[in-house]
Amino acid sequence: MTKINSHDQAKNYKYYVETKISTEVTRNTLVLILAGGEGSRLHGLTKWRAKPAVPFGGKYRIIDFALSNCINSGLRRIGVLTQYKSHSLIRHLQRAWGFMRAEIGEFVEIIPAQQRVKKEWYRGTADALYQNMDIIHRHSPDYVIVLGGDHIYNMDYSKMLAQHVDSGTDLTVGCIEVPIEEARSFGVMSIDENFRITKFTEKPANPECIPGKPDKAMASMGIYIFSTSYLYASLIEDADKETSSHDFGKDIIPSSIERIVSMAYPFQNADGTPAYWRDVGTVDSYWKANMELCDVEPELNLYSRDWPIWTYQTQHPPAKFIFDDDHARGMAVDSLVSGGCIISGAKVKRSVIFFACNIQRGSTIKDSVILPKVNIGENCRITRAVIDKACVIPDGTIIGENLEDDKKRFLVSDDGIVLVTPSMLGQYLFMQHLSKEYSDDV
Repeated sequence: MTKINSHDQAKNYKYYVETKISTEVTRNTLVLILAGGEGSRLHGLTKWRAKPAVPFGGKYRIIDFALSNCINSGLRRIGVLTQYKSHSLIRHLQRAWGFMRAEIGEFVEIIPAQQRVKKEWYRGTADALYQNMDIIHRHSPDYVIVLGGDHIYNMDYSKMLAQHVDSGTDLTVGCIEVPIEEARSFGVMSIDENFRITKFTEKPANPECIPGKPDKAMASMGIYIFSTSYLYASLIEDADKETSSHDFGKDIIPSSIERIVSMAYPFQNADGTPAYWRDVGTVDSYWKANMELCDVEPELNLYSRDWPIWTYQTQHPPAKFIFDDDHARGMAVDSLVSGGCIISGAKVKRSVIFFACNIQRGSTIKDSVILPKVNIGENCRITRAVIDKACVIPDGTIIGENLEDDKKRFLVSDDGIVLVTPSMLGQYLFMQHLSKEYSDDV
């Protein structure tokens, strides 16, 4: 029989206590995911869907990453706040995230904009929580984690929550190093040697650099942990300010720094380098993040069994590659190809092909993102493009080789990525009639 000494007993007891405390903390934490953003910089991709519902990575939706992070972190009390064109998002949440068991205190609760307080929609991120304070109070959390539903990353929130609890502060902000030229698009903070936030500026014209790193700035990830009592007080105070924009980054966080100890939580790898986190708010950044998945060893690991990304997926047969002629060989290189796809005598190179796509004989797809149920005809050439769901690409179509011609029919981004939607192709004409802004998008 193995003899257990007092040191082993003490070590096991310490592990038991820490695990028990961690479990109690996560059980007493409510996560609120802000998923009502318009996502206008994605143009046609968000014309009929909310940004968190935009497909990503061959089979997922953007919001699946924040939700999977919660589940993998042991956080199972989650509310998703919706507003803008939320039908497809709500449908996805119902299908993909209905496995939670409410009777044991776990849930993914959809909280649509309801004008619960005033006869107006959410005026900002802070106002979204203020209008639902009664719902938050009903769940009686000790801590509230506020997340955006429109970023791509894998993160263990329980580590950030542990720092928040151990430090005894009322506010912790998740942050990451970004190039100084990109920092103008984020909330930028300054921190001292103890990671206390000393200054916070939302989208500054001249971002402050990190001491010793003149080319880097510390940017907010839009991840906040509040002690509940302080959150209530902050929301109530902000709601009464007529000059406020009722936003966490513009109002709540900057004003908090002057009055309380607020801490930063740098999101880093084990070696201290910035971890993978992407804001896919533009066509260019969306395309680039998908292309990064085609790398031999991508930074974002979708294949980890220890950190699975959950989603809803329809039932499809395996992807199929047919014909082996010299002039028409069905093949894919350095690409992600999802179930239900038929690559019929076509070549796919460094691309992400979502489920149930058909690519016909003689066509070549390079450096492109093809969303679900797209049918690409024969002898097409598509390069550096994003093709929206259910597009039918006619035989002989060429996209991405002559951007001046593409601009006459489609949307071409600043970096030369071509976005194609059904309406731009003259398909689903009722969408053109319903959308007054259609002509501007083309």
